[in-house]
Amino acid sequence: MIENKTSSTIIEIENAVVSYREDVALRGISLRVKSGEFVGIVGPNGAGKTTLLTLVNGLGKLVQGQVHVLGCRLTSGNGHILRKKVGYVAQMMSIDPRMPMSVHDVVMIGRYGRLGLFKGPGKHDHKIVDEVLELVGMTHLAHRPIGHLSGGEQQRVAIARCLAQEPQLFLLDEPTASLDWKAKMDILELVKLIHKSQKLTTLFVTHDLSALPAACSRLILMKDGLIWNDGSAAELLTDDYLSKLYDMPVPVVRRHRQEVVPV
Repeated sequence: MIENKTSSTIIEIENAVVSYREDVALRGISLRVKSGEFVGIVGPNGAGKTTLLTLVNGLGKLVQGQVHVLGCRLTSGNGHILRKKVGYVAQMMSIDPRMPMSVHDVVMIGRYGRLGLFKGPGKHDHKIVDEVLELVGMTHLAHRPIGHLSGGEQQRVAIARCLAQEPQLFLLDEPTASLDWKAKMDILELVKLIHKSQKLTTLFVTHDLSALPAACSRLILMKDGLIWNDGSAAELLTDDYLSKLYDMPVPVVRRHRQEVVPV
């Protein structure tokens, strides 16, 4: 259903500086991500995590440096082309229960970037939507109004809409924020399943250690607009590193492989 035909390094950032008026959000960061990696991006609020995803998604205001994504150098004029190949899921937003759109309609929005101007969805597009709804476990609610779903269900729909694009990159920005514990764990398991089954290169941003997927093969620690450290979870999820990252004592309890829960 969803193929990733890109190989080797698919994100390459060199000395990137991003500024919003007087505020410098990224301070000369460099990063390489290879195809198929599952990268967790962790750090306190204001560290530059979301700005990094925005840069990869072709929306960052680059003041200095270079960014190559999926083999293309990003410029101010070609970001819209890249975004057809990049799936982005943000944290849950409140939806008016009166919104006159079904779950199926919302997921179909993910196809519009591929359809082109004034072209309606065809049989293939409906097939893709049906497949991603099944993947995220929402087939039985396909015709339910989107505003009548729980927070966790709405996030499943957001993920399905993202996958309907057939992206080559899967970006998630605090996707479990505001969810209860059960819904959070369900979304983390779903993200793990998608990464494994679809072989998508995945970047997962969070400031909450309990929302860090155990499947992350690599961690990037960010602080003050810089990449503070880059390595495996086993290397970086220690009391010493995390206490320095968050400027406070952060004792952690290891559960299963790389999963951590603050105590």
